[in-house]
Parts: sequence; C-alpha cells; structure tokens
Amino acid sequence: MQSSCRKTIAELGPPKHPVVSARSAGRTRDRSPSPMRGYLIPSPLPTRRTRTFSATVRASEGPIYKGVCKCFCRSKGHGFISPADGGPDIFVHISDIEGEYVPVAGDEVTYKVCTIPPKNEKLQAVEVVITHLAPGTKHETWSGHVISS
Repeated sequence: MQSSCRKTIAELGPPKHPVVSARSAGRTRDRSPSPMRGYLIPSPLPTRRTRTFSATVRASEGPIYKGVCKCFCRSKGHGFISPADGGPDIFVHISDIEGEYVPVAGDEVTYKVCTIPPKNEKLQAVEVVITHLAPGTKHETWSGHVISS
C-alpha cells in the first residue's frame, strides 16, 4: 500500500515557477502521454556511480533474473522491467544497462537486483542485459545508429 504523502509524477505536474517571462506567457506546450505516467520514481535516484561498493558486490553475487522491458525513456534515463515471474515492475536506471542498444518495450532482458536506499524496501534492476530484441521494432544504439529487428 502506498503512503498517502507520495504522489506520482503525473499528479505533481510541471514545476511551478514564481516568475513567468513575457515570452512564455499565454503559451502552453502539449506533451505526449508518457508510458511511465503513474509510476513512482525512487528518490534519490540510485545510480551505478552512487551505489556503495558493498551493495554492488551483493548485487553481482546474487541470482540472475529474466524479464521484459515494460518501458524505457532514454531522455529521462530510466524505465521499468516486468519480471518473468510476475512480481511487481522493477525500476532500472540508464547507468545499469549493459550492451550497445537502448532498451525498448518488449525486449527480453536478464538482470540482477539490489535494494533502493534509504529504506531498502524496493528493488532496482542492475547489470541489465538485453537477451532478445523485440521483433518488429527499431532499436537505437547509444551512439545514435538505428536498426530494425
């Protein structure tokens, strides 16, 4: 059960700025719906760079799990994996993705897990490897080249 104090990104909306410039007054920007709308993003965002050595060792010694990429946003730097065993979706940060392709929805992946501080109640996918590219989709490499699968 979620705490009543936590809100999703969609509920928070765009940041409120105290000063509105004359250029932007009266103009709104239409946004396309995000596939990740409604998910709670862990805070602070744990990355490979900020993870402790002991957490890294525990994760790397753990079992390998299988799942499917549910969604991933390269510009936001995170996404979610649906575990093959049917558990709750697992957060994945861009810094924990191995290999040359940016994941897209439907890609089959393997991963290990570590807990997300400070409460260590939720899990984060680490050492994420795409094992099968989703058929019929275009995949982009981290360097920007696009291929069709």
